[in-house]
Amino acid sequence: MSVPDILRALSGYNTTENFNNAMAMAQQKQKSSGADFVTLFIESYKEIDPNAQLASIFSTFELKDKVTLNSTNDEVEKVIREEVDGAINNSFNVLRTRIDRFGVVQPNIQKLSQPGRILIELPGIKEPERVRKLLQGSANLEFWETYEFSEILPQLAQINNEYAKINAANEGAAAAEAPAEKAEKNEVADSDDIAALVENAEADSTEADVEQTAAVENYKKNNPLFAILNPSINNAGQAFRGPVAGTVHYTDTAKVNAMLSSTIAKQVLPRDLRLKWTVKAIDEAGSVYQLVALKAQRDGRASLEGDVITDARADFSQMSAYANVSMSMNAEGAKAWQRITRDNIGKSIAIVLDGYVYSFPTVQNEIAGGNSQITGNFTVEEAKDLANTLKSGKMPAPARIIQEDVVGPSLGREAIQNGLWSFALGFLLILSTMAGSPVLSPTARCCATYSCWLVCWLRSLPF
Repeated sequence: MSVPDILRALSGYNTTENFNNAMAMAQQKQKSSGADFVTLFIESYKEIDPNAQLASIFSTFELKDKVTLNSTNDEVEKVIREEVDGAINNSFNVLRTRIDRFGVVQPNIQKLSQPGRILIELPGIKEPERVRKLLQGSANLEFWETYEFSEILPQLAQINNEYAKINAANEGAAAAEAPAEKAEKNEVADSDDIAALVENAEADSTEADVEQTAAVENYKKNNPLFAILNPSINNAGQAFRGPVAGTVHYTDTAKVNAMLSSTIAKQVLPRDLRLKWTVKAIDEAGSVYQLVALKAQRDGRASLEGDVITDARADFSQMSAYANVSMSMNAEGAKAWQRITRDNIGKSIAIVLDGYVYSFPTVQNEIAGGNSQITGNFTVEEAKDLANTLKSGKMPAPARIIQEDVVGPSLGREAIQNGLWSFALGFLLILSTMAGSPVLSPTARCCATYSCWLVCWLRSLPF
């Protein structure tokens, strides 16, 4: 369990410079220190500001009954430690519930002495990847309102143009240096080599290929963003309806993330815009993902969170061959869900789990009763695992696997083989000793011959 993530949650996701610097300093100290993270964080925070009051960070709405602005540092530290321990215990119980519902025979789960560390042993697992997803998911379910792509298309086009200007400026600077480099290369290059390069270029490419390649490269220079983010527009340049900003090949998602989180983008995009990737690819090859535009509330969070879910189950629709997950909400969630759907008729509501968009259905009418569905072309196993994760509850912080060992059946087979070899060789050694006696010599020799045959037979067994 990530204690830093728990602290960030307790602070209300504080963004002040001192808090972030103290967190970074504590994480650096943790690499060479045996102290717990809470101690390292408080030490680091006091080093940055000796007069700092922890109450100014942790007097949040969630801790309003435990921490006030008048609370001393010692009082706040006590509350923090209690909350961290409680979060770890809660996560331990959530993981145990998930494992029990997974159907593992005789699982072993225990907390280690180091804070935040949990040991889990699962015998007989045949799908380790499925177990990894089950253990690491925090079950952070959120329901987000969305932007229409037409609302943010002008801003994305502006970002695209700004990066094109940067490319043009860089190209101009490179062109200014080109004559000197060219003259230097001409002094070194051999005329025969240049002629050979020209002949190879003419042989390997046709004029049409050259023109097409030039057009593609020119488009990439003039459209740095839209060359990798294929916008959801028609041939006339008009935005399609819905919250999908575009599609991206998985190899380019990091580049798109970097562009859309840059200073240039932050100055242009709406402050309440959140861009999230879909959890599954939309093509058969599994390589193209959609980027969905979400709209945050004033506090920067989703319109509704998963703590209102009281039940979840895998289900099937008569209109689809894929499984889905049906959910029920408590009275508070049902009331909020009814308001959200009423205010967004004709728009999409995105269902996000652990930072990925699972579906974004269009609201046709107001939904009362607190019932909803998560669709996403799930297999039966995926739907069951997702339902179990939601029913088990949300973890305060995501779990990360820091060490993993797979003990296969070969280990037991090797132990059996070594045991038989030890028995056979030990028996042979005893008989060899007995063979030195004149009285037992004939019997010992006979047994020694038998033992040699036994050893050869054991080596032939398919252990």
